[in-house]
Amino acid sequence: MKIDLTDTTASKINKALVQGRRAIGTPAVGMVLTLVIVTDEENAYDALKSANEASREHPSRTLVVIKRISRSPRDRTSSRLDAEVRVGADASTGETVVLRLYGEVVNHADSVVLPLLLPDAPVVVWWPADAPLDPANDPLGALAQRRVTDSYTAEAPVRELNARADAYTPGDTDLSWTRITPWRSMLAAALDQVTCEVTTVEVEGEEFNPSCELLAMWLADRLDVPVMRSRSAGPGLTAVRLGTSCGPIVLDRADGSLATLSIHGQPDRAVALKRRETSELIAEELRRLDPDDTYASALRYGVDRLGAPAKPAGAPAGQPPVKEADVAGGPEPGQTQESAPQSGSAHRAAAQ
Repeated sequence: MKIDLTDTTASKINKALVQGRRAIGTPAVGMVLTLVIVTDEENAYDALKSANEASREHPSRTLVVIKRISRSPRDRTSSRLDAEVRVGADASTGETVVLRLYGEVVNHADSVVLPLLLPDAPVVVWWPADAPLDPANDPLGALAQRRVTDSYTAEAPVRELNARADAYTPGDTDLSWTRITPWRSMLAAALDQVTCEVTTVEVEGEEFNPSCELLAMWLADRLDVPVMRSRSAGPGLTAVRLGTSCGPIVLDRADGSLATLSIHGQPDRAVALKRRETSELIAEELRRLDPDDTYASALRYGVDRLGAPAKPAGAPAGQPPVKEADVAGGPEPGQTQESAPQSGSAHRAAAQ
């Protein structure tokens, strides 16, 4: 069921939600959280589709905030709020309200959203693109317990990670971090099978891919060993190679779907490591609403080492900085960076 409201108010939207629930015979509210999606018209359809699919696991009230910025001075002086209320089959297992803001009300989106939040329920704000540099201090972000961004959509992902670290507040997370959850789990499980010391690590993937950078930062932070970033044509992450005192451990995914795990002294095995849809990533983030300390630690590790000279592992003194491979948290082209410390234990990687 859909209800269109033109030039409306938050009070009328709430009444439309009650009317819609009664019309479909479900007067009770069964949602567990409020998901606020802040986007534009271009990305609204895909974001809402992903949110609806995720709501099958997490029934929620989804508020889509679309700020319509007009170039006409006359339109900018007039404020208007249009809404589309969806309940029942049109909103998957929850409720959906698409809010289109015009004029001066664009600058007060939090005042529109606040009356529509579910009472006594967690709030998650998601920016599919064009996220603020400091999500926690954004007026909408300040309403939420969890704030989800996606540095993959930024023009300069590595610089975006830098900004995320500078402004990090407990509750912040990024879908580029969520994408590497299967990689982190697989590598931690592989290290649990051996009792060797990890000495070097190489992370291979697309250039300037934030997930590759975050995985390299995490490994460097947890293992306390040199981590090199090598570049490939992708898609995304393609391989992680661990040098250990007992022989190499390699997790290689060349096609973006099926990976091969090789551990010295053991037969190679095929493991499923497909690239996941956005709906799966959002569903994973909605499973936990507490701060992700592991993400914060990995994020800050890379930023702490930006801008220093870089050398490959075992390079002799006086060798020029690395150009074709960057150390974890690698900088933009033309910059260099210092490699990580040389010592540490393999089993720290299993900590999350």
